[in-house]
Amino acid sequence: MVLKERDKEQTLILAALVILALFLSPLFLLGEDAHIRVHDNLDSNLAWYKVLVESGELTGSIDARIPQIINGELQRNAFGTEFSVIVWLYALFPTMVAYGLSQALTRFVAFIGMYLLLKKHIVPGPQRAAIRVGTALAFAMTPFWPSGMLSTLGMPMALWAFLNIRQGEKSWKNYLVLTLLPFYSSLVLGFFFFLSAMGLFWLTDLMRGKGWNWRFLFSIAYMTLIYMLVEYRLFYSFLFDHEPNSRDEYFHARLSFLHSIRLTFKNFVLGHTHVLTVHTLVILPILLIAFYYIWLNKGWKREKVFVFLFAFNFLLSAWYAFWFYKGWLPLTERFHFLDTFNFARYHFLRPLVLYLLFALGLGILLGQGKAWRKIVPWLIAAQILVLSFSNEEIVYQNKPTVEQFYAEEQFMEIKEHIGLPQEDYRVASIGLHPAIAQYNGFYTLDTYNNFYPLSYKREFRKIIEKELAKNITIRTYFDEWGGRCYLFTDELGKHYMFKKKTKKTLKNLELNIDAFKNMGGRYIFSSVPIENPGSNGLFLEEVFDSKSSAWKIYLYKTL
Repeated sequence: MVLKERDKEQTLILAALVILALFLSPLFLLGEDAHIRVHDNLDSNLAWYKVLVESGELTGSIDARIPQIINGELQRNAFGTEFSVIVWLYALFPTMVAYGLSQALTRFVAFIGMYLLLKKHIVPGPQRAAIRVGTALAFAMTPFWPSGMLSTLGMPMALWAFLNIRQGEKSWKNYLVLTLLPFYSSLVLGFFFFLSAMGLFWLTDLMRGKGWNWRFLFSIAYMTLIYMLVEYRLFYSFLFDHEPNSRDEYFHARLSFLHSIRLTFKNFVLGHTHVLTVHTLVILPILLIAFYYIWLNKGWKREKVFVFLFAFNFLLSAWYAFWFYKGWLPLTERFHFLDTFNFARYHFLRPLVLYLLFALGLGILLGQGKAWRKIVPWLIAAQILVLSFSNEEIVYQNKPTVEQFYAEEQFMEIKEHIGLPQEDYRVASIGLHPAIAQYNGFYTLDTYNNFYPLSYKREFRKIIEKELAKNITIRTYFDEWGGRCYLFTDELGKHYMFKKKTKKTLKNLELNIDAFKNMGGRYIFSSVPIENPGSNGLFLEEVFDSKSSAWKIYLYKTL
């Protein structure tokens, strides 16, 4: 009987791995014809990796600069550590091969980690094999932020290792996990919050009289130390780099109390773009039904893990929403790091918490009689089906493909038309992301980066000061964040992707072209025609179109 159950579980695991491979297959079959996420992906990170590799500063010093971006004022440290495996994937392979490999590595590790965690610590037992495998597969299919790597999807494997150590297990496998994960994840995009939660877990054990558990405490300190070594650039910038940067003007505490309440429930029900859990249709109803059965059967103590995680899940949504509550203002004014570091990201723990709740909730329903035992497998299948529609190829089918987005053929024509070495002139873009020009080797005055010198932001602002004055939305967006150092215009607002079929034009553009030229600006790539170029000290030199591009590029040159 035991062997039969084991064979059944192994068959389920094999089937899950096949499904996961099929889920990933469009990336490998379509290559640059694939549709993938644009926001915080094509518009930034994928171009950054290429720029970093081609800059020659991949392993540059902590004081190194990236010459291709913002007149060489962008710090090498803004592109993160060279000890991250994802950087080397993009250094060694073409963009879409690297992207596919990164997705595959992340999702397969996520599956294995969640499966191991569920089997040993959350839903053990032969009767719950389908719950373990199904939940692990569903978790691995969630639409995580691509450049986050294992920052959230690696948490189950880390928790598995920590719980093993907490229970006294001395296996080398646990420390291998804690050693390797920092090389394929980010501290600020997930594991800072996870490790601090583990610290609170250890402290709770201590306060409950379970002793000091030095092994558990040491393991938390050990993984933290590995992160400090891997992400030495981040720690150096935070502790020793006192040059004012764009994040010094970041301001987040602006929501009213009622708005924060609404955002709490919105996040609780729908999730967040960087850690989408796709839990609304299937998982959330399951959790509510399971909670009802706990209440009905007075099973609060028996199901205390579920009850705690259920409350913790809501608390994470509330923490996220109220981080933007304007009541924080007195504290943020006194303690500047509360503005520069995004503590709202504790909600990045939610994918782990929600899928643990999913498994526990299914286990609770399984114990409610024969009818539920028949329904549970269908609920697992329903969640996997819902997640299959979150495949990038489906979600972004109306966005440009990778080839159309970066438009290498078209930008090669522009480069050849200009006929000068790219390092000899500077460009900026209107109506399309500067990452496109950067990906194609152009030296840009505009950029999208997490932090860059505040002096540069203020100098760049002079170019668009009249446009910002017309539009409070883009003025607030630029002045109180500024991560997107773009040529914003009143007429286009916060839109950066006007494809070739657009009817949009710029009728009343007002740029300070002298400020643009003083910074070295010579050309503007616009995806929409400018009707008054002369009054802006510009003239239309050429229009470029290409079948392999999503854009029609109007090339304007300064007079």
